[in-house]
Amino acid sequence: MTSGQDWQGRVGDVWAAEWRRTERSFADLARHLDQVIANNAPESGRALDIGSGAGSTSMALQAARPALQVTGVDLSPELVALAKERAEQGGADGARFVCGDAIAVARAEGPFDLFVSRHGVMFFPDPVAAFAGLRQAAGDDAQMIFSCFDDRSRNSFATVADEAVGVTPPPVDGYEPGPFAFADSDHVANWLEDGGWHPEGAARIAFDYVAGQGDDPVEDALSFLSRIGPAARAMAVADATERMRIADALRGILANYRVDDRIVLPASAWIWRATVSL
Repeated sequence: MTSGQDWQGRVGDVWAAEWRRTERSFADLARHLDQVIANNAPESGRALDIGSGAGSTSMALQAARPALQVTGVDLSPELVALAKERAEQGGADGARFVCGDAIAVARAEGPFDLFVSRHGVMFFPDPVAAFAGLRQAAGDDAQMIFSCFDDRSRNSFATVADEAVGVTPPPVDGYEPGPFAFADSDHVANWLEDGGWHPEGAARIAFDYVAGQGDDPVEDALSFLSRIGPAARAMAVADATERMRIADALRGILANYRVDDRIVLPASAWIWRATVSL
């Protein structure tokens, strides 16, 4: 389980350090999500990007809707600082970034006309309470658009890690925050409804998770996955001999996913859209 405290410290720091490779891994999904957001975003008003990370979703929304007031919120001070720097350098300094809890910021600064998130919602400790908190901070015509991972079995960055480690995690009993916490679309629909939102539907999106690239994409992918994701967590708690074994196994598996100068891992996500229940 990845907690809010993790994102405020170690995990957030790693993601900030690895932002170029994480952005690369999500680039194919981002183009789908950004288009759905742009197709539905109001011309003006206020938007909140939940778990804004390195700021890409906020900046894309700001570019698509210059008159919209976009605020990105993240628990990680390092990621917020990075997002601010990127926005200033990229000419999207209309987007504002703050460090804090998304629900607290929403309640303090609402109402908002739009809530968006690229893979930030799966880490809510209580999804119904979180959606209810966002509903309280929503305008009468507000929308919510977010992406989340589909089932673990449909995401090769996780299954290749399982194969290399030699252990498939058992099914989670009940709800536990983490990358696959929102994989079950029926559960998510119920959480939205219980939180005061009307689900407008979820689209399953297959995308290319580019884990490695360059002259030696296998080693690039191995380096990246040793820092981010399930393989990284397993290697962090293993002794030196086991870490080497996992790395060697992962290296051999990743070679099977090489496409020219890239390591392309098949992945799947949901893109949800919901409106407020009146």
